[in-house]
Amino acid sequence: MHAIVIGAGIIGVTTAFELRGRGFEVTVIERRPGVAQEASYGNAGVISTAYAGPWAQPGMPTKILGYLWRRHSPVIYRPSLAPAQWRWVARWLGECRLQRFRVNKQRMQRLAEYSRAVLHELRSRYSIDYEQAQGWLQLFRTEADVARARPSIEVLAQAGVPHRLLSAEECRALEPALVEGTPLSGGLHLMEEETGNCAYFARRIKDLAADAGVQFRFETPVRRLVFEGGRFVEAHTSQGTVRADAVVLAAGADGGRLLRGTGIRLPLYPVKGYALTARITRHEYAPMVSVMDEAYKVAITRMGNRLRVAGTAELGNRRLELREAALGTLYKVVRDWFPGAADYVQARPWVGARPMLPDGPPVLGATPVANLYLNLGHGSTGWAMACGSARVVADIVAGATPQIDLEGLTLDRFARGRKA
Repeated sequence: MHAIVIGAGIIGVTTAFELRGRGFEVTVIERRPGVAQEASYGNAGVISTAYAGPWAQPGMPTKILGYLWRRHSPVIYRPSLAPAQWRWVARWLGECRLQRFRVNKQRMQRLAEYSRAVLHELRSRYSIDYEQAQGWLQLFRTEADVARARPSIEVLAQAGVPHRLLSAEECRALEPALVEGTPLSGGLHLMEEETGNCAYFARRIKDLAADAGVQFRFETPVRRLVFEGGRFVEAHTSQGTVRADAVVLAAGADGGRLLRGTGIRLPLYPVKGYALTARITRHEYAPMVSVMDEAYKVAITRMGNRLRVAGTAELGNRRLELREAALGTLYKVVRDWFPGAADYVQARPWVGARPMLPDGPPVLGATPVANLYLNLGHGSTGWAMACGSARVVADIVAGATPQIDLEGLTLDRFARGRKA
């Protein structure tokens, strides 16, 4: 049986690997020259079950309004006349209620926990090094940041996730490189969480998949999918037509375009994120524990001899152009905490589109089209959920029962008239 996977980011590559492991003939079609060259390339590197949660959370709309006219902001909102944007925003606002947040976060944590277990299994079996590091520290500049984090902390406690609230002094004891002088009210230490280089891992899985027989077609944009009699038949690409028995959409933000004509209504929207990668010049001034500035939603992660600084969400402009205002926020945050750690002048900037659904969890598995499957909508948590999502989808394509409960993780939650 021949399966096509569209997309060679971390989601698509792991999906292809899992499908091949179940005996499928697999072809991966990717518009870029290689794997992990879009959202998987410049992410913060967070592989966290505890931090995995929806962007829609209590207090977030007020926080966005509060930062709207400030020079530095965790969110850039550029309203447009596009109905899709307003529909997405309206649904997102509805998901910011506490009850909805708890439901969505629990769904995402369930998948992230399973995914971490699969990741560690693969790491052990194939001796994969992806610059992994242990520990995650959320920094709260003000008591208001602490208050906004309390619903998340309550969910962590209910789920039994190891964590510890720290004072400012305890934060600096844990991470001595934190500079004095920047306001700090405290922090949340997630001692069992992990970070790592997503692109490194994706390349290694790609090599393993290729060695097992997976075919990769790079620089091959998919123009459209063809359906006949309620079934997928073939993909029309820039390099010709590819026929298959099944297709898995793992195309990130491009997934919405490829679903046109299927009758599937998925509220997928591209939310842009930014990153800087800078060479560490003074290791004693660089963090050993990965940190997240909760006020600005900027993560700072050590990856080998480099610092990755990632964050800022821009909604409303689909063009992948670097904005000085967004990059300025990243520079501000990293210099606030670790001013002498790296060569920030020569830092490499990046911008990419995160494929986000308004409630947070991705959509996995079957669709009303018999042989069309989805692995879409992971937003900013694709790295944390990739290995588990891939195994779930491969199980479904193969007709097997996934090893986790898929409640709230399938297309069913967007069925018309259904309360998810």
